[in-house]
Amino acid sequence: MTNAYEYQQTNRYFAQVPEGMEQLASEELSELNGRDISPAYRGVYFLADHATLYRANYRSRILSRILAPLISFRCHSTDYLYRKAREIEWSDFLDVDQSFAIFSNVSNSKISHSQFAAQRLKDAVVDHFRERSGRRPSVEREEPDLWISLHIESNRAVLSVDTSGGSLHRRGYRSMSLAAVMQETLAAAVVRLSAWDGSRPLYDPMCGAGTILCEALMLHCRIPAGYLRKRFGFERLPDFDGSLWEKTKKQDDAMIRDLPEGLIAGSDLSRKAVETSRTNLRNLPSGDRVLLYTKDFRELAVLEERVIVCDPPYGVRLQGKENLPGLYKELGDFLKRKCRGSTAFIYFGNRDLIRHVGLKPSWKVPLLSGGLDGRLAKYELY
Repeated sequence: MTNAYEYQQTNRYFAQVPEGMEQLASEELSELNGRDISPAYRGVYFLADHATLYRANYRSRILSRILAPLISFRCHSTDYLYRKAREIEWSDFLDVDQSFAIFSNVSNSKISHSQFAAQRLKDAVVDHFRERSGRRPSVEREEPDLWISLHIESNRAVLSVDTSGGSLHRRGYRSMSLAAVMQETLAAAVVRLSAWDGSRPLYDPMCGAGTILCEALMLHCRIPAGYLRKRFGFERLPDFDGSLWEKTKKQDDAMIRDLPEGLIAGSDLSRKAVETSRTNLRNLPSGDRVLLYTKDFRELAVLEERVIVCDPPYGVRLQGKENLPGLYKELGDFLKRKCRGSTAFIYFGNRDLIRHVGLKPSWKVPLLSGGLDGRLAKYELY
């Protein structure tokens, strides 16, 4: 093992985040003991000791993945990229009978083809093992043992390994799904921006697959976001400290608490959606305490003195031919008439629909996810 990897010398990592969530991610990393936090485009640089790196991967609700840089260098050709990549002792991270995958991003550089750059990096990794043993690790694009990141911008290349072991939005509670469900990190951002603290009940009147309900449950009950994950990429680092990881995990798991009855509830007009929500919630501690109803929001009695959080249909996942502007007008009428004293946080996957609600939002926050230029709007319902 060499001690010359960049992350070992600097303790500096790069957390990838969805565009527009850099500030939220910075605040969260600060809460998780990250230091010298510096937001960048679609990410955040930060300093961390081993325990903080493990904790950030285990508990972060906003981050997509955390990269540990191995080397960075000026790079004008794929041949030079290959030569530099061959200098890395890849067997520090991977055994010959294991698998790896590469994700690459190239911009504003002489190397203009990210797939060809990734191919040359793959050749370097494979040749490293072939030279030593005559055998090579396999490439596996779904669940590899090691994810390798290649980032080239303005002719500067950074080679990193993914300490998360695949995107952190994959929490593991979603054993059932529906079409075009809300991504977990987006739902977590929505719940965080609502500033819900458990002092009032939270209700989702269009719960779909239950993602907002699951994220609210995990937040209130202090369930680490990675609670159901089987493994993390940092376990492949040459300086991985197994006993420190066990200790960190134990401390975080000891903070989990039960959900008070009736604090979180939701409903949906689709019986299948409610069943999907129920199945997903039951994968989490206290998930069976979330109340669920099969009901159209227009038929609900009242939702007063609550925090209402929802992600209404916006066309992408709408079956049938429901009149979307009409649906949003009825949602606005429902909030006005039946939700007095509540605060509503509505995520608009299509921001053009905001005007149809017919209520003036206190604020609107851009939240981008999966190609959606969405907005989260807050409504005070007096």
